[in-house]
Amino acid sequence: MLIINDIINKLPYTYPFLFVDRINMVSANAIEGCYTFKKDEFFYKGHFKEQPVTPGVILTECCAQIGLVCLGIHLLHAEELEARDFQVALSSTEMQFLLPVFPLETVTVQANKLFFRFNKLKCEVKMYNQEAQLVCKGVLSGMIKNSNI
Repeated sequence: MLIINDIINKLPYTYPFLFVDRINMVSANAIEGCYTFKKDEFFYKGHFKEQPVTPGVILTECCAQIGLVCLGIHLLHAEELEARDFQVALSSTEMQFLLPVFPLETVTVQANKLFFRFNKLKCEVKMYNQEAQLVCKGVLSGMIKNSNI
């Protein structure tokens, strides 16, 4: 069985586009992980001048990296899988944004698998801030394929 933190090492992302610090829990049906938005993230320059706010597309990416890709790696039984051995494609997003996320905030993403068939993973995702307030929620779908098959 794949050790939880080994999942992060299998991700096909690196700084400055890695938005997963920790996986708290993973099962065949759900995953939970966290990320702290650093003060010097590249996207804060100019978004917005006086008070930087994390763009919704970045919040969606964080949800996708934890809720789709990390869970997908787990579902592929990826003990021997290397980052170069699989392909990821986000196929649909439907997100609602409820609260802003500022620099130095830690968010927790929870995702529940809706289905995983023919390498298509569809999940319901929710992101919470440090005060356990719902920041955003939605449904994400993507294709996760082991390229060795």
